[in-house]
Amino acid sequence: MANRLLMADIQAIQSLHGAGCSGRRIAAVLEVDRGTVSKYLRTGDGAAAGAAEPVAAGPVADPGGENPPNAPTGSVGIGEAASAEAPRTPRPGPASLCEPYRELIERKLEQGLSAARIHQDLQSEAGFAGRYPSVRRFVAKVLERTDPPFRRLEVLPGEEAQVDFGTGAAVRTAEGKRRRPWMFRVVLSHSRKAYAEVVWRQTTDAFVGALENAFRAFGGAPQRLVIDNLKAAVKRGDWYDPEVHPRLQSFAAHYGTVFLPTKPYTPRHKGKVERGVGYVQDNALKGRVFESLEAQNEFLRTWEARVADTRVHGTTKRHVGTAFAEVERGALRPLPVERFPFFREGRRSVHRDGHVEVEGAYYSAPPESVGRRLWVRWDARLVRIFDDRWRQLAVHAKAEPGRFRTAPEHIPKEKVSAVERGTDALLRQVAAIGPHARQWAEAMVQARGVEGVRVLVGLKALAARHETRALDRACEIALGYGAYRLATIRRLLDRDAPRQSQFEFLDEHPVIRPLSDYSLDSLHQFRKDRTP
Repeated sequence: MANRLLMADIQAIQSLHGAGCSGRRIAAVLEVDRGTVSKYLRTGDGAAAGAAEPVAAGPVADPGGENPPNAPTGSVGIGEAASAEAPRTPRPGPASLCEPYRELIERKLEQGLSAARIHQDLQSEAGFAGRYPSVRRFVAKVLERTDPPFRRLEVLPGEEAQVDFGTGAAVRTAEGKRRRPWMFRVVLSHSRKAYAEVVWRQTTDAFVGALENAFRAFGGAPQRLVIDNLKAAVKRGDWYDPEVHPRLQSFAAHYGTVFLPTKPYTPRHKGKVERGVGYVQDNALKGRVFESLEAQNEFLRTWEARVADTRVHGTTKRHVGTAFAEVERGALRPLPVERFPFFREGRRSVHRDGHVEVEGAYYSAPPESVGRRLWVRWDARLVRIFDDRWRQLAVHAKAEPGRFRTAPEHIPKEKVSAVERGTDALLRQVAAIGPHARQWAEAMVQARGVEGVRVLVGLKALAARHETRALDRACEIALGYGAYRLATIRRLLDRDAPRQSQFEFLDEHPVIRPLSDYSLDSLHQFRKDRTP
């Protein structure tokens, strides 16, 4: 008995139904269960439904009282349902207690507030003494009177296509079970020429691949694509500023088109393809079972050419295939020479070493990106790194797992070792110490080869702790001795050793015998003199 309503609510259900509102919309406006709405619409008579003596609500004639317990707080908005009929003549009877507050109620309805919320605000802001059912009935009457009719929009040839997914026919798997794929459907809004393809999953790759196949079948691309907010295409649904998946943005740029997602939960914004999906399901696929996904797609291609394209459309009253061939095909944007490049993408964190990981390999990013998450897009040849605004930061050749790709400009200057800078750079820096330091360094590198590069780094380090004059003098002394080890330079700096002197040899001296004394004759005479 809990689902019985007041007679006024039953009348409101039938009144809104007669105005063209759907059962879902009536349930949202009156804040009742959809099953209850369907029940009273099926009976067509409030008395037959047993509404003469409601249990869950109080008497109809009593306008006072409190808000009914457990009143729902659903949202009611304006402009989401419409009617093509003229407003009904108001039923005679006493004026509603809400009439003095009509303007305030209409403003709150424009804000999207529910009837329960409006009743609460009227009580707290305007001292309203009526019951919640009074507000609910008044809100239903206001919506019935103010909801405008739908506006039908027709577009120029090649201007728009609408895209949607629906369920396809069953496919018999290798295990003998039946599995239903998803059916992709795109309809050109002007001629109603369409393309259908079944895929196993609603992924971004499947969406892009099916859409590209549709463009190839049409021989061109429309100016815009109207889609709903499926996860494969839209990351975040927003009527004013939706966030389309980055890969779809690149796809649209490649084909010179643009994606326009509809308002969330508003399928009528792409009504042409909504009806088109049902047409394929009812006419082509209903009652059929296919042995493979490929077999179902082949059947759909044949059905499109033999059935869908040969019909006279019920709305346009034109032959679909003829309208497409004569009017719309030439208005589509020409296709690029190459197909959309297949790539993968995702967000990656920049590690502390300044690299991101992609399929087991590592690629450098600008040093200021450490700790941030960047977009990475890769294919079989290249890896590209982007920031959140999709500005390209780096491009690398694809590497094998475990390998690193590091761009020189991504290494901070303070992290570049002196050895990496090379011998010539180090010799130029050592020359600033002094001319003898430069001569010693050149001689040392020539004598010691590659291992002398690190000695040059050490010599630069000594210049940071000692005066350049003392260091240059130490290099001069070491060069004179032919000493090419850094330890010798350090000891000379510590001891302040003198320079190596050049000694002159004297031909004659008082303490030195002449060379004639050491001749052979003199030696024999010396032996005779010593013999006794």
